[in-house]
Amino acid sequence: MTQPVNSGTRSAWQVTRSVWYAMFMREATSRTMNDRMGWFWMIFEPVAMVTIMVSIRSFIRGDRLIVGAEFIPWMVTGLMGFYLIREGMMRGLGAVDANSALFAYRQVQPVDPVLVRNFLEGMLRTFIFLLFIVGALMLGVDLVPDNAIYAMAWWVSLWCLGLGLGLITSVAGTLVPEVTTVVRMISLPLLILSGVILPLNHLPHWLLEYLMYNPIVHGLELLRAGFFEGYKVVSGTSATYFWMFTLVTIVIGLLMHLRFKDKLKAK
Repeated sequence: MTQPVNSGTRSAWQVTRSVWYAMFMREATSRTMNDRMGWFWMIFEPVAMVTIMVSIRSFIRGDRLIVGAEFIPWMVTGLMGFYLIREGMMRGLGAVDANSALFAYRQVQPVDPVLVRNFLEGMLRTFIFLLFIVGALMLGVDLVPDNAIYAMAWWVSLWCLGLGLGLITSVAGTLVPEVTTVVRMISLPLLILSGVILPLNHLPHWLLEYLMYNPIVHGLELLRAGFFEGYKVVSGTSATYFWMFTLVTIVIGLLMHLRFKDKLKAK
């Protein structure tokens, strides 16, 4: 005789979804409400960078080095994409330690706060990018993507790369605190070496060959291709390479969380 089904029992997916929702609300409140300067810095940082670069544009003549795109929209697109990746990587650093008290509940795993933080950061960065697009239109600067579907697809792709890097840094930074310092130190060099503020097309071929090992270059160039019809991407740009790297980082990050789950909970 079959046993009656207990309607009060929730599936594993329902439990996980409830955990993610609760953590999302907690992180969203902390990120947007507790820190009064949080919104200011998220908007001010790219505005300040754009202002500085525009002020020296007449010296570097950056708009003459870019084929198929205006300098300001080209740079804003690169900055937004880079910040999406960078924040995904940086937010993973403190995710485990900041939520260590929640690991007393067996439903909460160390990977949960990393996933939630990355999702929240992606939502915030998307909203800020939309604000930039609206603001640019009000100032007479065309920042609307020529191929919206393609641009959105590569925006999500950059988001996924940030997730993969965040999964890795969340484990490495928790187990080896020195990793946090190293990751913070490489943020600025990555900004320069990823072709965010200056085009890479005019660099010597031997140097460009090494820079193209950086997957961020490929992602940003393909994002820009979605925004500017006729934009000439850097030679060697490959969607296949970008996604192979992204998938590998996500898999490695998840495997690290699985392997060191107990150590992360004990921290």
